[in-house]
Amino acid sequence: MYHYSWHQSSNVSRQKYTCGFCSSIVSPDHGYQTANGVGHTARIYICPNCGCPTFFGADKKQVPAIRLGNEVKGITDEHVQSAYNEARDCSGCGAYSGSVLLCRKLLMNIAVNHGAKAGESFSYYIDYLESNGFVPPNGKAWVDVIRKKGNEATHEIPIMSSADAQQVLHFTEMLLRFIYEFPSMIPQENTLQ
Repeated sequence: MYHYSWHQSSNVSRQKYTCGFCSSIVSPDHGYQTANGVGHTARIYICPNCGCPTFFGADKKQVPAIRLGNEVKGITDEHVQSAYNEARDCSGCGAYSGSVLLCRKLLMNIAVNHGAKAGESFSYYIDYLESNGFVPPNGKAWVDVIRKKGNEATHEIPIMSSADAQQVLHFTEMLLRFIYEFPSMIPQENTLQ
């Protein structure tokens, strides 16, 4: 464990990064810098866009890290929205297994939000999504990746990697866009009665 002593803000070497709070690409040259006496330098940069701090330790690791995935509009169910946000938050702090597990859980939440009976088996929810048109053509493979990686995270010893979380979040995002965002973009007067 490193021990750092922080002092007043000053000019520091410029660092380009994506802010983990507002997702802006920034390159501030003002912040806090310290060394722990054995050559480990750390810096805290203040995002010029949102004003939030980002820490870069001696290992150059960014905290908070960039959240994987993107915002999806049109999600009408608070449980689905919360679970998706939490999956993204987990990825931003390096909790990749948690991120993958939440994406698996999202499949159940989506099915229940669209009429599936609560309290059923996980396979019931997958079948429900597929048989009721919530999985796009060629999207069965997306759901299968989310399901399989989620099962690995649940039942296997190895933890999930950043690449695993990125893949699963990407497929989850596309599924959410198909089910929620794209339909929300159609004006109500244009829907078929």
